[in-house]
Amino acid sequence: MVTIKDIAKIANVSHTTVSRALNNSPLIKEDTRKKILDLASQLNYTPNYNAKSLVMKKSHTIGLFFTSISNGTSPSFFTDTIKGVNSVINENFNLFVRGIDDYEDFSAINSGRFDGIILMSQSDVDNVFIYYVLEKKIPLVVLNRQVDEKKLINILSNDSEGSYQAIEHLIQNGHQNIAIIEGKEGFKSTKKRKDGFIKALIDYEIPIKSEYAVKGNYDMHSGYQAMEKLLTVKTPPTAVFCSNDDMAIGAMNAVFAYGLKVPEDISIIGFDDIGFAQYTTPRLTTVKRPIEQISIKGAENLLSLIGNPGKHGKRIFVNTELKVRDSVKKMKS
Repeated sequence: MVTIKDIAKIANVSHTTVSRALNNSPLIKEDTRKKILDLASQLNYTPNYNAKSLVMKKSHTIGLFFTSISNGTSPSFFTDTIKGVNSVINENFNLFVRGIDDYEDFSAINSGRFDGIILMSQSDVDNVFIYYVLEKKIPLVVLNRQVDEKKLINILSNDSEGSYQAIEHLIQNGHQNIAIIEGKEGFKSTKKRKDGFIKALIDYEIPIKSEYAVKGNYDMHSGYQAMEKLLTVKTPPTAVFCSNDDMAIGAMNAVFAYGLKVPEDISIIGFDDIGFAQYTTPRLTTVKRPIEQISIKGAENLLSLIGNPGKHGKRIFVNTELKVRDSVKKMKS
């Protein structure tokens, strides 16, 4: 394996000069830099990142953590998060993806192992992890959930505002009997989306019926089961707000299984705007929650924080947007 010393010997320069040239140091003349880079290319030189990491005290690893990967995280949410982060993290970094619930304790998480951490936070239980990482002085950005810590960079969407828009859209289309399929219990997004649902009903003076609130788990199967329950209540709802698109797709399938149609017999609205949402039949009306965009901003802010550890915390909101398609029926007056 070719080393910096080998290149230095052939080029008849010091190994310090080679190292500086390979790292684009301004202390090296352009012709010398070009000569060394050409020689390194001809010799198929590959940097030894492990050795470099020891010298620079860098791991070249970014940690991307979820509250849980296996429990309550939909495939689309998981994919969009990784896609967003990965589009920003360049090839000089390794991306390490894990669920917090995989750890019995956090002793393996330290500044020698991670240059920085992005947390896609879904629950208050993450607070222990957040304060552990801050205590270890590892650069940290928290996505998706509002955390009241001034030191943090916190990036999230306003879920309650998004769900309010969804319910308002149903009301404006003449719906009064509106149900909700809630997300996973204990997740902040579940509470925020239900808050928006309730606020819209209160603002428009529509009665809140307990039988119209059914718990789900953010997956298609729970959406299917929840819709089955709603279809068997004494007065079934005319419209159902699902706390994510995966459950909305499950709910649509339950409606079809009962020999009914969407939106002719029952209107359905989702949340997230996953890739499948515009390819369902009918196309799903939903709230676009830009998870990929949130993740991109998270990665950009983390890299900036790694480069400038003294940066102050801030909170950034990324707006939701109602995507009106074909799954909501306009009721006759």
